[in-house]
Amino acid sequence: MPDRGGGPTGPRIRAGRPSRRARTLLMTLGVLAVLGMAFTMFAGFWTDWLWYRSVHYSSVFTTTLSTKIGLFFVFGLLMALAVGFNIWLAHRLRPPLSAMSMEQQSLDRYRMGIAPYKTWLLLAVTSLVGLIAGASAAGQWRTWLMWVNGVPFHQKDPQFHLDVSFYAFDLPWYRFLLGFGFATAILCLIAAALTHYLYGGLRVTSPGARATAAATGHLSVLLGIFVALKAVAYWLDRYGLAVKSSDFKATGDWTGLRYVDANAYLPAKTILFCIAVICALLFFATLWRRTWQLPVIGFGLMVLSAILIGGLYPAIVQKFQVQPNEQAKEAPYVQKNLKATREAYGIDDTKVTEYAGKSATTDKTKLRDQVDDTASIRIMDPNVVSPTFQQLQQIRNYYGFPTNLDVDRYTKDGRDGKDGKDQDTVIGLRELNLDGIPKNNWINDHFRYTHGYGVVAAKGTEADDEGRPVFTEKNLPSKGDLGTYEQRIYYGEKTGTYSIVGGPQKEVDYSDDQGEKTTSYTGKSGVNLDNPINRAAYAVAFNEPQILYSGAIGKGSRILYNRTPKERVEAVAPWLTIDGDAYPAVVNHRIQWIVDAYTTTNGYPYASRTTLGDTTADSLTATNNSRAVVAQQNQVNYIRNSVKATVDAYTGEVKLYQWDTKDPVLKTWMKAFPGTVKPRADISGDLLAHLRYPQDLFKVQRELLSRYHVTDAQTFLSGSEVWQVPDDPTNDSGSAVPPYYLSMKMPDQSAQAFSLTTTFTPNGRDNLSAFMAVDSDPRTSDYGKIRILKLPTSTTVDGPKQVQSQFNSQADIAEAISLLSRGHSKVEYGNLLTVPLDGGLLYAEPVYVRGGELKYPLLRKVLVTYGGKTAFEDTLGAALDKVFGVKGSTTPPDTGTTNPPGSGNPTVRQALEDAQKAFDAGQEALKKPDWSAYAKAQDDLEAALKRAEEAQAKADRTGAGSDKNGDRDTSKDTGKNTSKNTG
Repeated sequence: MPDRGGGPTGPRIRAGRPSRRARTLLMTLGVLAVLGMAFTMFAGFWTDWLWYRSVHYSSVFTTTLSTKIGLFFVFGLLMALAVGFNIWLAHRLRPPLSAMSMEQQSLDRYRMGIAPYKTWLLLAVTSLVGLIAGASAAGQWRTWLMWVNGVPFHQKDPQFHLDVSFYAFDLPWYRFLLGFGFATAILCLIAAALTHYLYGGLRVTSPGARATAAATGHLSVLLGIFVALKAVAYWLDRYGLAVKSSDFKATGDWTGLRYVDANAYLPAKTILFCIAVICALLFFATLWRRTWQLPVIGFGLMVLSAILIGGLYPAIVQKFQVQPNEQAKEAPYVQKNLKATREAYGIDDTKVTEYAGKSATTDKTKLRDQVDDTASIRIMDPNVVSPTFQQLQQIRNYYGFPTNLDVDRYTKDGRDGKDGKDQDTVIGLRELNLDGIPKNNWINDHFRYTHGYGVVAAKGTEADDEGRPVFTEKNLPSKGDLGTYEQRIYYGEKTGTYSIVGGPQKEVDYSDDQGEKTTSYTGKSGVNLDNPINRAAYAVAFNEPQILYSGAIGKGSRILYNRTPKERVEAVAPWLTIDGDAYPAVVNHRIQWIVDAYTTTNGYPYASRTTLGDTTADSLTATNNSRAVVAQQNQVNYIRNSVKATVDAYTGEVKLYQWDTKDPVLKTWMKAFPGTVKPRADISGDLLAHLRYPQDLFKVQRELLSRYHVTDAQTFLSGSEVWQVPDDPTNDSGSAVPPYYLSMKMPDQSAQAFSLTTTFTPNGRDNLSAFMAVDSDPRTSDYGKIRILKLPTSTTVDGPKQVQSQFNSQADIAEAISLLSRGHSKVEYGNLLTVPLDGGLLYAEPVYVRGGELKYPLLRKVLVTYGGKTAFEDTLGAALDKVFGVKGSTTPPDTGTTNPPGSGNPTVRQALEDAQKAFDAGQEALKKPDWSAYAKAQDDLEAALKRAEEAQAKADRTGAGSDKNGDRDTSKDTGKNTSKNTG
């Protein structure tokens, strides 16, 4: 047998070493892996560039990218050079080898081990710290751009008399530089100390000196730099007091200086700055003295001073000077906080007016005519009627409406015989719903079903005889008061996936009795997939290999993605905070999504901070997360609705318009990204008519106004005037009531204005303390003006929760609601609207019923209360008539349905009940439509009415046709009316 171990008889095989073929295979796989990772990184970059270029905001991409790259290389290089230089210097200052101790002998093998790789090891260490530092610095691109492009506020803080821009734009950048300096000093100190120890400059267990003179001088300089940076930190901390957040017992969250800050912390920081400077000089002096004695003493003195002066002394001042007379001591600083907070949140011009809460008019019938003049009470709740829109106007399963519809205003069409004024309108788009397409596959999901179709709109103040919305725009294709417009919706709130359009594959437009209608996208939106590199990049970026080789993609194919309005605006303007609710409008014959955007900062001196995610939460966001603010945990103390953005539902074109022309934060970003924001003058009149005051800003302002409606420091400190936003009384979420859009007239206004309204209750109580409204129509000079009607504290006026409780506890109303809820029906309460009227407050609430198999709510009743009188009627008009004592209020209008009257004859009563059931069944059959079921219902109705007539005739002959009170039975009349309605 051959000698497999090698020897004279044959070659020796080297065990464990792969063959040349295996090595080639491994190298090939390695190269492919590197190329794959490189192409994956390239695909992400390339697709981003293509998308920004397609929306014509490539400057945003290049500015952001170049800023990040610049910061990465500058600060990464600085960190790498600093650490590398100190390692090199420590190695150069190593002592010569001499008689070695045991400690040095044990380190010798490490020195010998790294000797051949010293250069590579140095490069590896410096590259690692450089990459980490560069990545951290790249994340500060917003801070850098704001510092470089910052414009003045032309407002100075009351303590240091510096422009607000110093705190908003400069101080954050200085703090970043300081943090970078601390990190660099610490890393250099660690790297130098380890190098000195490895090469004998520092000794731990060896006899004699613990450090060489060179090591002592080197490390002392690094420690001196660290202490000098600490001195700079103490100096910046002085200004940081103006934007420091703290917990203030009297007011809760607090921002700015208090008495203890101005009289203890501020002088303490100045003293500590001086001590730190002296200590740093002592460390630098070690270069000549070569001893640690004085620097150590100085450092110990600095630490002791930080404890005594920076901690103990302020605590003594707080305990013995402030607490015994807190209100007097804190009042001047609270006054500064009040002023700054009101300015920072745009609530400084809020008009607070005393309001009686009770009407002085004795003849209530005179007020009935004032109601229509005072408010257009909306009985179509956009947060309730979406399923009704879905059921009546979805048309096809692959369309859908958002959970919450929107409220806008459109001019009443002259054909209605109206006066041409605006009317509140509930509006929604028939968007694409992929869950409802006939068959889910890649072609259907991304090529065939690509868009929604048409607007559906209804009058907000009216319902038809069956409680359904009165549609002003409906059907498919949509027709109505909006005229002609591009109805295809490629970009919408429910469009969360990509589509490939414009190629050989036809898209489904809609279906009608003539069959399926198809179309092909002709817009210029999206990225062209003609280029194979583009297709490969998107196949990798979307993890969808079929994009690379699918035959459904051909010449002219374009890929659409980032299709929700919020996504698109946030992408082209990453420096903006986006409102939680984009809403659609038909503008210049096109569907435009209107998006409100905010500029914010947390560097406004003395202005209290708020967390956007908390202050914008309400009962709607609790059940619909898509309505929440994007920056959930973003803490700010300055906010402006500085930009109005639009997104075209067909082309996806994004336009940013300057709205707040005085906002210095927006001006700063416009300098950083020139040409991205259009001037306010470019807003067309048609678009202006649909802009409105944004909900999220209003919610932030109302939260602040619950405390900052007072302007007197003593009242603010006492807490006697603290309000709260009440919980939504119409659901059990325990969340705040949402604000409501409503066309109404405040007491000091001469005409109705489209407004956003809310209520306040006293802290911990349910009675009403104030009503707040802001003019939301930008075509008026009062746009953005906040008005608050403050109710007297000496009397109690029912708040929303109490009004709702009265509705539910009133015997006749409770019985009626119980009847509406019988069987499989479910009662749903709509928005509880509050309207100031003649010194009192009118509450109105629509009541909807989801009945039986009907899965959508219909308006059945309207609750109204005013001056302690409540009505629960079929229509708003009837309820108002009853509340204000107008004659005829008890006679409900003909609704097309008949309720069976009372009868003393059980046979007649049963027959009439059967007739009513048959009538209802017939109406339901008509809606489907189901003609066989309708015919059966008509037969049942005819038989029931015949039984009722026979029974009544028999009762009349025997004298049983009268009840105990002698009232005539009306079954015959009812039977006739029912037959007439059925016919």
